[in-house]
Amino acid sequence: MGDYIRTPISDLERFVVEVMKKLDVPEEDAKIVADVLIRADKRGVESHGVARLRRYINGLKNGLMNPHPDIKIVKETPVSMLVDGDAGLGMVVTYKTMKRCIEKAKESYMCFAAIRNSNHYGIAGYYSLMALEAGMIGFSVTNAAPLVVPTFGKDAVLGTNPISFAVPAKNEKPFVLDMATSTVPRGKLEVYNRMGKKIPLSWATDETGNPTDDAARVLENLKERKGGGLLPLGGGEEETGGHKGYGLAMLVDILSGVFSGGAYGLNVYGTKNAPPNVCHFVGAIRPDTFVDEDELKEGMDGLIRMLKNAPKREGKDRIYIHGEKEFEKEEQNTETVPLYIKVYEDLKSIGEEFGINPPEEA
Repeated sequence: MGDYIRTPISDLERFVVEVMKKLDVPEEDAKIVADVLIRADKRGVESHGVARLRRYINGLKNGLMNPHPDIKIVKETPVSMLVDGDAGLGMVVTYKTMKRCIEKAKESYMCFAAIRNSNHYGIAGYYSLMALEAGMIGFSVTNAAPLVVPTFGKDAVLGTNPISFAVPAKNEKPFVLDMATSTVPRGKLEVYNRMGKKIPLSWATDETGNPTDDAARVLENLKERKGGGLLPLGGGEEETGGHKGYGLAMLVDILSGVFSGGAYGLNVYGTKNAPPNVCHFVGAIRPDTFVDEDELKEGMDGLIRMLKNAPKREGKDRIYIHGEKEFEKEEQNTETVPLYIKVYEDLKSIGEEFGINPPEEA
């Protein structure tokens, strides 16, 4: 695989759990962190996989992430919750909240939760998949550090603010939308930077607000808040639909930050050396809420087949449904996952730091 090596999933999980435990994270929570990160790698979303482990190590070390959060339901109705994550690891806070949403939705047909005072939660799709695997429709969004420039703006104000929505089908693979509302997430720039590749000019701007192909420059500017940033879905102009991506990013911030009474926009990671107050909004819906469950699933099959059987563009032999590529990756990655060599080397460095054997090569 060239610059990639494969490592056994079980050993990679062992490694992440041991690292988290060294940082005083309880084993049950450490396993949640490992599962979220490795699920991303299994689905081919390497920007949010174990390549991000050091981010959580640093957050725990510097006190921005609480290894023992007192996660509280501040307000609750039969179909909703307001949750305070006590600066816990985002995966742990959201996993536990989504589990409760699923339980409540079984009784009340649906439940949504606004979560404040949390941290980065990994791939948005993990939590919509939780609902899907419980036989439900899943929804998951989160705000993030200000990385995205609003249409006609120069500096980043909003996060990449991803959206995930998962709906079951009967015989076809489920529909699983999992996308940033920016043209690309920051993790994609990190991948290009690791590989020494130039980024397309439609992805980001430099500190002057002009398009740039230099991933390292954009990442440095974002880190130091020097100006510029990622572009919203559709790019930097109304003519290319950038205002639509900008609107979607704002919608996510409303659901996550405003609805929860937490941080939004520039206030996320707004105070140095303080918890970032990342906010999320997740939910589960019973598939028989509106029509019979079989009718819904048959309808999904019909729509999916209609799209997949539509005429193909010249040179193309397949139309994909959202989530299809990722499910196929998971089917390939049942025992091992591919890691970019620099990611694997970083894991070895982490292992040396904590006195833990690195994950084995398959």
